[in-house]
Amino acid sequence: MGVLNVTPDSFSDGGAFLTVEHALQHARQMQAEGADIIDIGAESSRPGAQPIDETEELRRLLPVLEAVHDVVPLPISVDTTKAAVARRAIRAGATIVNDISALRGDPLMGQLVAETGAAVVLMHMQGTPQTMQQSPRYTNVVEEVLGFLRERVRVAIAHGIKGSQIVLDPGFGFGKLQEHNLQLLAEFDAFTKLGYPVLAGVSRKQFIGNLTQQPVQERGYGTAGAVAVAVLKGARIIRVHDVRSMRDTVSVVSAISRHARSDVGVSNA
Repeated sequence: MGVLNVTPDSFSDGGAFLTVEHALQHARQMQAEGADIIDIGAESSRPGAQPIDETEELRRLLPVLEAVHDVVPLPISVDTTKAAVARRAIRAGATIVNDISALRGDPLMGQLVAETGAAVVLMHMQGTPQTMQQSPRYTNVVEEVLGFLRERVRVAIAHGIKGSQIVLDPGFGFGKLQEHNLQLLAEFDAFTKLGYPVLAGVSRKQFIGNLTQQPVQERGYGTAGAVAVAVLKGARIIRVHDVRSMRDTVSVVSAISRHARSDVGVSNA
């Protein structure tokens, strides 16, 4: 899943793709580099980001989404918490709703996803983007995130959303300190055992910067290490900024993983 932020203030690439021309060029580049999905977001969710209203989000989003849908033959995900924005995006060609609030941000989102049949990403976040990094606390971060995701799946199904539409995301960097992110990654396979595809959004995150002492744009190697672990532990979708290098990372790790399963099968036989 290649990231296309059409925001002035995202943590990694804010302001880089504000015009339709630049955004479309980047989408085409990600397609050429091997992206399977384009994830378009028009409202920043970085720590401390201020919310924007529906009108402004649609103003930023729709021209880019429509242009990408017209020329890039890939599924489009819309990164939003607003049902009205998601509805307009789906009409314009999006087939996935990437909801960082896990249906909590808008009471109409669950019904919309059920009605349209779009896929939905349910992500864990402690607090809001404005508050989430002020003082995140957990007794057992893995168990608490697992419990939250189970509960949100129940809510989604109660709205009429089918299990086949659901993707889960433990929410790296969303209300987590470095030790929380590392624990979630170390036990990532716990989330895959819930029975739904799991997305890993580790690209260029602050915990990687802390470990490598690198600025945002120089966290590619560190991201590759985190992506490799996530894939080995069962991640089905990797949300990344650097598509080409992460595609290579996934290809190598996936091949190793398949070989390991093959060896197990031979030895058992």
